[in-house]
Amino acid sequence: MKIELVQLAGRDGDTAYNLQRTLDAIATCAADTDVLVFPETHLMGFACAERLGEVAETVDGPTVRAVLQAVRERDVAVVVGFAEREGEDFFNTSLLLTPQGIALSYRKTHLWPSECGVVQPGDRFATTLYKGVRVGLLICYDIEFPEPARALAQLGVDLMLVINANMDPFGPVHRTAILARAQENQAFAVLVNRCGEGDGDLIFAGASSVVDPSGRLLFEAGREECRHVVELDFAALHTSRQDYDYLKDRRLPLACQQINHADGRRELLIP
Repeated sequence: MKIELVQLAGRDGDTAYNLQRTLDAIATCAADTDVLVFPETHLMGFACAERLGEVAETVDGPTVRAVLQAVRERDVAVVVGFAEREGEDFFNTSLLLTPQGIALSYRKTHLWPSECGVVQPGDRFATTLYKGVRVGLLICYDIEFPEPARALAQLGVDLMLVINANMDPFGPVHRTAILARAQENQAFAVLVNRCGEGDGDLIFAGASSVVDPSGRLLFEAGREECRHVVELDFAALHTSRQDYDYLKDRRLPLACQQINHADGRRELLIP
């Protein structure tokens, strides 16, 4: 499977600009690309509490529909973040979009302190099958805790796709965390971070990365905008687990209700 990491500098609250850059990246990806991954809340950027209601959209809103149309035209899949509205509530959401539609929707479960009270936390983790690979989504601060990645592992994940908007001075924290989450769950991890400047003097750290199931760093970007394609060999999953299997050997499984859907999705509900 070929994954393209699309590390971009977005504009906070400027959906039109961010959407156009997303569409341009999809249109110009390599013909054999399987999945493009964009940063956290890329379609809207980080909107302040006062503006969130102006920019947030539903999953069937015009911005997601435009990306989905581009996905179908190019016959690729995309993981992209946006500010989601559902009724009176807002969520920091990541979508896996395929030519068939929304394959997976994940609402950030672990909110950064400044997000608390502005958006609501998600209530579940989920994986789905795409091209024979079980894929799960996480968002930024999620990876600083062991449980979200372990929840995906409990759902059989092969590939964790993490969208990120991690800023200075916390870049080294996420470098350590993504290595650990891949190694301790014996799964591939792809992290795509924002770069450049944001509102409020934020400087985003870049350093998008790919880690194999043994915790080895396969690629790490710099701090500037870039697009990088990595081809993953999922035979490495078997290799990493042949001598020992952390998931089987653990003593404390997560005590959460699991739901298996007919379409291949698996969900783990947070009590």
